[in-house]
Amino acid sequence: MGVAGCGKSAVGAALAGRIGANYLDGDDLHPPANIEKMSRGEPLTDEDRWPWLTLVGRTLAQPGGTLIIGCSALKRRYRDHIAREARGPVTFVHLSGTKELIAARMAARAGHFMPTSLIDSQFAALEPPAQDENAMTVDIDDTLESIVDRIAAKLEETPS
Repeated sequence: MGVAGCGKSAVGAALAGRIGANYLDGDDLHPPANIEKMSRGEPLTDEDRWPWLTLVGRTLAQPGGTLIIGCSALKRRYRDHIAREARGPVTFVHLSGTKELIAARMAARAGHFMPTSLIDSQFAALEPPAQDENAMTVDIDDTLESIVDRIAAKLEETPS
């Protein structure tokens, strides 16, 4: 979880390969109207998000082994909703970086619908996970391999 450009897709896919899980990009679960809105540089409203967050949670609830979904889940109420819909344990991994690092990453990526103009709204909406959430925060100012190593090690330490 985290703001656009934090590496959810790259880290999620690499972590899935590392731990033998399946990976799904949460962006693929957005309805076309949400993608069109974000493509125009318009932030989503909660009304736009709730059906998408419900689908993310219900997708996690489906049988088939461990599933990693790259999803922004910027606010606690969004994470709580996903966990309720999943009807089982969900661990959130917050990929945390500075606004400058995220802006540089977003500027370097090609072919993504999310414009860099939405960085400020993403950071304004972000509520980092609290101590009482089933979550970990990982600094992304490192190599992909090191980030995945740290997450995998923390997951091994965490009881299911």
